[in-house]
Formats: sequence, C-alpha cells, structure tokens
Amino acid sequence: MSFYDGSAPVFVHMLNALSGVLAKGQAYAEANKIEPSVLLNARLHPTMFTLTRQVQLACDFSGKACARLAGTEVPMMPDDETTFEQLQARIEKVIANIQAIPAGKYEGADTRDVTFPTGKDKSKTLPGQQFFNHVALPNFFFHCTTAYDILRHNNVELGKFDFLGVRP
Repeated sequence: MSFYDGSAPVFVHMLNALSGVLAKGQAYAEANKIEPSVLLNARLHPTMFTLTRQVQLACDFSGKACARLAGTEVPMMPDDETTFEQLQARIEKVIANIQAIPAGKYEGADTRDVTFPTGKDKSKTLPGQQFFNHVALPNFFFHCTTAYDILRHNNVELGKFDFLGVRP
C-alpha cells in the first residue's frame, strides 16, 4: 500500500462521514424546532471546543496534513462558519483540496521532514510517517469523534455506522 493510499482516501472517507453526521444534526434541529446555533455551539465539557470548532479542526488536520505530506502549499481557511451549511461547504472544499493533490506527490512522504505549528510561535519537525501516525491522524479522528459525540449527546440519532460512513 502506498503512503497516499493510507492517508488521503482515509481522510476523504471520514470527512464524508462527518458531513453525514452533520446533516443528521441539522435535520434533527429542524425537526425539533431547535435553533441550529444551539447544536453548533454545544460542547461536551465547558473546557472543550464547540461542535463548530471540532469540525473546523477535523478539516484543518486532514487538509493541512495532506498538503504537508505532499510537499504542497498548506491551505489556510478562516474559521468563520456559523451555520451547518457553511460547515458542509468547508468540508467540501477540504475534500476538493485533498483530491486535487496528485498521488505521486506523496512519494517519499514517509521520510520527508514535516514542520507544523505546535503553539503560538512554536513549531516542530518530524519525519512524515511519524507526523502522520502520531499527530495528524490521531488529532483528525479525535475531532471527528468529538463532533459525533456532541451531536449524540444532544439526542441526535446516530450510530456507529454513521461515524464510520458505511451502510450496513
């Protein structure tokens, strides 16, 4: 399996699953006459990010990771979404950005040095494989999972297959 096969398609698949989870959240809000901002601003704990921020971060960790691994320009997006529709548009844009990177650009990504921010005015450099396995992928799945959990906690009818993006 190529490095590309283990990264970009995984991100795209899960972003599509996240899109489906958000669609169910939006439908739930509409059906129950809940102001969408209630769900979009929900969090699992006061110290955790909101649903909106979880989606933004899932998008950032996937899209930016692919660009860094492929050695292309890292896309920057403002974090200004306030609606389900805007979050869906962000997911679509990130998927398009990931799919626009040719698979061949990932050749050598496992050993290519990847530099990424770790805080205000701080960065770290790791070999691509280590960056992918220990930074990008775990953070991506953390934010996808937390977005799912926020909606599930707020009574949106979701199950494992929704998270996985598969139909039984």
